Amino acid sequence: MFLIIIRSTMSDVTPLDKVGEFGLIRRIQQTVQLHQPSTILGIGDDAAILAPTAGQEVVVSTDLLVEGVHFDLTFCPLKHLGYKAVAVNVSDVAAMNALPTQIVVALSVPSRFSVEAVEELYEGIRLACEAYNVDLVGGDTTGSRSGLTIGITALGTAEAGKAVRRSGAGPNDLLCVTGDLGGAYLGLQVLEREKQAWQADPETQPELSKYPYVLQRQLRPEARMDVVHELRDLGVVPTSMIDISDGLASEVLHLCAASGTGARVFTENLPIANPTLEVAEEFNLDPIMCMLNGGEDYELLFTVPLSAHDKIKNHPDITIIGHMVDKSEGANLITKAGQPVPLRAQGFNHFDH
Repeated sequence: MFLIIIRSTMSDVTPLDKVGEFGLIRRIQQTVQLHQPSTILGIGDDAAILAPTAGQEVVVSTDLLVEGVHFDLTFCPLKHLGYKAVAVNVSDVAAMNALPTQIVVALSVPSRFSVEAVEELYEGIRLACEAYNVDLVGGDTTGSRSGLTIGITALGTAEAGKAVRRSGAGPNDLLCVTGDLGGAYLGLQVLEREKQAWQADPETQPELSKYPYVLQRQLRPEARMDVVHELRDLGVVPTSMIDISDGLASEVLHLCAASGTGARVFTENLPIANPTLEVAEEFNLDPIMCMLNGGEDYELLFTVPLSAHDKIKNHPDITIIGHMVDKSEGANLITKAGQPVPLRAQGFNHFDH
């Protein structure tokens, strides 16, 4: 890490203007394999051609990742960035209880990047496509006079009328979360600290070996498609669902607003991994704050009817963190002492300065 920008200045790399836009597209196209039966035509024409299965609805989601806003190439390897760009979009499809099928990638690349650097980015995209069984079917490339920008549109399918929205929760529904929380935020704290040390003394080697778990959570998160499949196998249909990109507190409030409910979230039920807890202690940060407001965990937050309790209570990767209540009760965090504290969203805001 801490070598990404330097790479593009080395003498053994190919400038982008040497191959041009179409040459770059041809090189990318050679690495793409199609697997989805709904993909009729992929990269190479003016548009892709898709044929969704009868009885299925198409879900579509788009995310932009902007250098300096969503990622820092000082410490974010390009292959990891490519993988993450796909994963965060697949996570949105998963949050609709849908299955991802195709992606379209738009890339705005500064001239400081080499052809090899772009290929490294696309290698991460390819690996994610393979992991989530999605087809890369098109996109666009252009130059950039500022930083790198990655725009990905993900498509998926759900049985007609069965996509899960944010608006279906009702009072007494159980509030559940997958995995554990706070790791991505603590991983970012480690990277930012080591970046500052490196900037002060470029001869300093970053101390990263102690933090594999939280760094993985930040640099290469996974969309929880596994849980989507497992819920289907259990016969459990969430009443509402959202992915955790901007922090748990923010997402709980989104579900409440869309569903017209309140919520009770119990601090003692919030899941945190031991490595995350250790890093929080090292940085003297409140673990509860990290879980509620850190963001970028890309876990799933969802509600299920009370009748589904027995089906999910022993699932090793699902935690019941609370339940929905009437809107008049508001959204509250319940402390270990039983005291309600109004839930506040302090996660990432794209328009903060």
